[in-house]
Amino acid sequence: MSPRPRGTAALALAVTAALTLAACGSDGQAGPGKGGDRKAAVATGGQDFADAAKKTAAYGTDVEPGEFPRTVTHAMGTTEIKAAPKRVVVLDVGEFDNVVSLGLRPVGYAPSEGDVAIPSYLKKDAGGPKSVGTINSLNLEAIAGLQPDLILGSQLRAADKYDELSKIAPTVFSIRPGFTWKENYLLNAAALDRTEQAHTALAAYQAKAEKLGKDLGADKPTVSMVRYMPDRLRLYAKASFIGTILDDVGLPRPENQRVDDLATEISPERIDEADADWIFTGVYGDPKATQRDTARSNPLWKNLEAVKAGRAKDVSDETWYLGLGVTSADLVLDDLRTNLVK
Repeated sequence: MSPRPRGTAALALAVTAALTLAACGSDGQAGPGKGGDRKAAVATGGQDFADAAKKTAAYGTDVEPGEFPRTVTHAMGTTEIKAAPKRVVVLDVGEFDNVVSLGLRPVGYAPSEGDVAIPSYLKKDAGGPKSVGTINSLNLEAIAGLQPDLILGSQLRAADKYDELSKIAPTVFSIRPGFTWKENYLLNAAALDRTEQAHTALAAYQAKAEKLGKDLGADKPTVSMVRYMPDRLRLYAKASFIGTILDDVGLPRPENQRVDDLATEISPERIDEADADWIFTGVYGDPKATQRDTARSNPLWKNLEAVKAGRAKDVSDETWYLGLGVTSADLVLDDLRTNLVK
């Protein structure tokens, strides 16, 4: 018997084998040159952006709990999953949050460029997943080397890699992360055969949000969401992860954040447009690489009533903006209660 290949030889063999196999029951076709078009269609301003949640809600499976093989309908087509997944690779923070909340430890994880570490709020239950690149720069060799039995991601992040990924393992894609987080959670749960757990977690979240809204009373404060990024400054609107949470609580927003879009973009010279009773701010990546300090040195910022009254608060970017799952949503509700309920 020949000795079993080890180290880099074994990895190369695994990658070659994975990438030459036919897709495991997947018939979604990104096709040459089509991946970028599919990503653009569901990006902010894309033709399929507005309907993403409604379309994602129609995905999933019709099989009974515990039944395998199962066929899952998703953003890129259909995928057959032959047995209950045990080695799951996640391609974004939302999928990471979803999988961990459902009691599994991913074997591989693609973080955002803004924060390459395992999210601190998931570390306790996440185990030690291996890096497989970042959400915008996936390492297919690393993914194949982990020998996953399920890959979870989204059309927005990786439509152009779908065909290659589905040759490595059964691959299930949501349309996009963000305001679709509840629908994505149920889609991921369908692939993992944990739908009942997901419904229970979402119901608990919803009850917690409604209780917070009730405790705040009828005269709720307006809330403004500001995020400093390396190339822009955003006021997050209704079609965002944080936007859905604020809606669930019933918190009113300034008019410029009441739009059905991801965010309104402003310059530091227009920072007064962030005005509200409460202002919550996040920073994507290194604060020094953003215009945060420029915006805050502006007299328009310093003269805002919320700033003068101490109601402008820095919040965790990894939960309020990057979390994109039920665990982070629950933590956002805790932060809102701490700040708003007296």
